[in-house]
Amino acid sequence: MNTQIDSKQFYRRLASLALPIAFQSLMLASVAAGDALMLGRIAQEEMTAVSLATQIQFVQNMFIMAVTAAGSILGAQYFGKGDRETVRKLFNLILRFSGMISLLFFAACELVPGALMHIFTHDEPLIVIGSAYLRIAGWSYLLTGVSQCYLTMMKVTDHVEASAAISTTAVVGNIVLNAVFIFGLFGLPAMNARGAALATTLARFIELALCVWFSRGERYVRPDWRRIFKGERQLTRDFGRQCLPLLGGSLFWGVGFTSYTAIMGHMGADAAAANSVAAVVRDLICCVCNGIGSAAGIMVGNELGAGKLETGKAYGIKLKNISWVIGFGSTALVLALTPFVVRMVILTDDAQKYLTGMMVIMAFYMIGRCVNTVTINGVLDGGGDTIFDMYSLAVCMWGIAIPLALLGAFVFHWHVFAVYACTCLDEVGKIPWVMARFRKYKWVQDLTR
Repeated sequence: MNTQIDSKQFYRRLASLALPIAFQSLMLASVAAGDALMLGRIAQEEMTAVSLATQIQFVQNMFIMAVTAAGSILGAQYFGKGDRETVRKLFNLILRFSGMISLLFFAACELVPGALMHIFTHDEPLIVIGSAYLRIAGWSYLLTGVSQCYLTMMKVTDHVEASAAISTTAVVGNIVLNAVFIFGLFGLPAMNARGAALATTLARFIELALCVWFSRGERYVRPDWRRIFKGERQLTRDFGRQCLPLLGGSLFWGVGFTSYTAIMGHMGADAAAANSVAAVVRDLICCVCNGIGSAAGIMVGNELGAGKLETGKAYGIKLKNISWVIGFGSTALVLALTPFVVRMVILTDDAQKYLTGMMVIMAFYMIGRCVNTVTINGVLDGGGDTIFDMYSLAVCMWGIAIPLALLGAFVFHWHVFAVYACTCLDEVGKIPWVMARFRKYKWVQDLTR
């Protein structure tokens, strides 16, 4: 028997969570867009080098996302149950893991930036520019791991507006500082790519300072720094059960996406430049599905943690249906924006042609991306069904899309469009499998103790 839900209350709750998170995601994506636009006005090499260098932070984010997502899944359910003390202990737990990850990536950027750039390109000018960027931006990677833990716990504990306000302030500051340091405004020297790195580092410092300041409020859950290295065995086990599959999925997805960038990077500077711009557009348009996906995890998790399993199931079904609407809307938006985007940045004639074709291919990829983000990363993860994402990525991305892209690029020497289409196969191809998994309703479970 279908559970009736109050649609007005459902949409009000969805809007209150999804809109700030989507806006926050948009602001974060705007930094990459700002980098691309500003550096694209200086030289194609500067833009491409920074796009490749930021793949290091992308990989770091895969680790941090797994840690914070596991904390969010358990945190949403315990907060729905009303257990704030366990939420505080989770905060300490994710800070420990996230801090260690950030320290490792910071060290790699400072000690071996050239080796990191060699992963993505053999073009020496790009390696030199990217290495200079990483030496400065590495400091921002150190700060990000801590601030993301704060922002995650704010979302889970009904402070999503504060989280969005902090991210927005940091992003606006980042874009302004980008212009100042990249172009050398107010009498400062023009730093080009290094200016983008400095702006990012200063913005992350502002973000972390605001997180700590906001969390001083009485209604906020704060970490207990005196017990930061003291863990509880049972809670750590529960966290590990959620985190390990999420980490596997994040690494499959993150390294896979980085592989796509590396493959396109080795197909020539024009293909790499076009792919860089297409990636920025993709990330901007995915903000809506990212917001609804995050909101879905919190909404479903709150209901399941409170013991309202049928309501949580009904919420999940409704959110899955909404994801299809967002997917087709995103396809139409990409197609409409294509002529405008191609004229926005300074590219060679070949790079412009590549970008046009990539945008058309990406338009259809957006259907799968939106449906899978909301259904897998939102609904299924909200109920603790975190292992499916890892399985689907292992099969669809690593078993099909990446091998085809590698063969097409380096063995059969396919056209750039064919190789790029291979990199988009995984999201579209796994939709039937995702729908079948959803209808098994294994995700309808209370994870609290």
